[in-house]
Amino acid sequence: MRKLLLTLSLGLLFTLAFQSAKAQTPYNSALGIVFDGYDGSNVGIQYKKALTNTSAAQFQVAFREHWFSLGADWQYEQAIPDLANLAWYIGIGGNLGFWSHDSKNKTYIGLRPQIGLEYKIPSAPLAMHLDYKPNFGLNHSTGFNGGGFTFGIKYVLN
Repeated sequence: MRKLLLTLSLGLLFTLAFQSAKAQTPYNSALGIVFDGYDGSNVGIQYKKALTNTSAAQFQVAFREHWFSLGADWQYEQAIPDLANLAWYIGIGGNLGFWSHDSKNKTYIGLRPQIGLEYKIPSAPLAMHLDYKPNFGLNHSTGFNGGGFTFGIKYVLN
């Protein structure tokens, strides 16, 4: 039931989002630090690149004890009217995680829909984001894990 509700909610957001066509992406690229994971223990590096006026690609590498992960996301962005420099976004991404401990190794593959907010500080080359990224495990721990939040601070390159 949760999967169905999440799918319907994301579909509704995509439909509403694509009804507006004005330019939204406040910068071309940014590099920063991200706190990712279900308990905030993954810390990593994130790079975001605008693809069009309303879409971006985001890549990250995250680490924690016995864990290393790679992620790539596509995001659709939309400014929030009357709230300068604040935008919401929705997207989809994949992640690949590598766990190693006591001579045991596992590789995890997941699919991560997302919804979030990003704020570009107008007087500085900085942006911050907070998003919700549940995970659909495709191997080992298959199924839905709904506890994923991400917070990041980025330095705007251009």
